[in-house]
Amino acid sequence: MKTIKALLVGMGLTALCLATVAQEEDAAPERYIYASYFSCPGGSLTRADELIAEDADRMDQFVKDGTIQSWGWLAHHTGGKWQRVSSHSAGSLDALLDGSDAIQSDDDDDEEEEASDEPTFGQICNMHEDYIWQVKAGTLTTVAERGSAGFSVYYVCDLNGEERADEIVKEHFAPLLDKFVADGKLSSWGWSSHVVGGEYRRLQTMTAADMKSLLAARSEAIEAVYGEDNAAGEEFTELCGPHVDYMWNVIHETP
Repeated sequence: MKTIKALLVGMGLTALCLATVAQEEDAAPERYIYASYFSCPGGSLTRADELIAEDADRMDQFVKDGTIQSWGWLAHHTGGKWQRVSSHSAGSLDALLDGSDAIQSDDDDDEEEEASDEPTFGQICNMHEDYIWQVKAGTLTTVAERGSAGFSVYYVCDLNGEERADEIVKEHFAPLLDKFVADGKLSSWGWSSHVVGGEYRRLQTMTAADMKSLLAARSEAIEAVYGEDNAAGEEFTELCGPHVDYMWNVIHETP
């Protein structure tokens, strides 16, 4: 399964692990996420999911021994061109990169893969984009359980206004989203900043028990945040307006 390992790390996920109470950035533990966003035109997506499931025990062991804090696998429900997401997280950027190296260097014999008539992971999911995110706010600052339905918003932001956008999220959006988690409307939420990757500069995530609950909570949050005469919502839109939405099925999340 050498090919799968290299792709999970060297190509790189959204997965994104979570807690229940938002913390101030200076008090919260650092958390970084390596996410790989796959396009998979080369075969069955079900087969790609099976190959990840076959590798789950090995990945879980990296969590158990502290090499990484978590790992995950997301499946496309609705949105853009990305069809699958893999991720792992750690408490520092150095630890994240060390974890990537450890996962990639833990080579199994790939003779079984070569002898199989089934397509390899790399043949199925043969295009990808990698990102490293730093979690800035939300329940993503610590490890906790996520819901099975996820919504991600990938923002293109004004480089000169990104820090102000972060302030708006913490001051105006976080209290509302924290209450949604406390009330059971959401399982988790997160706000992350770009460290390495493509054009998207900020990532907002939400999860809930199911898609209908997730979309209902998101609609309620949008109305509260961007409703009539909400200056904070208007300012945020000016700073981080262009975006792409995705809905995800959370197939695997450890722990």
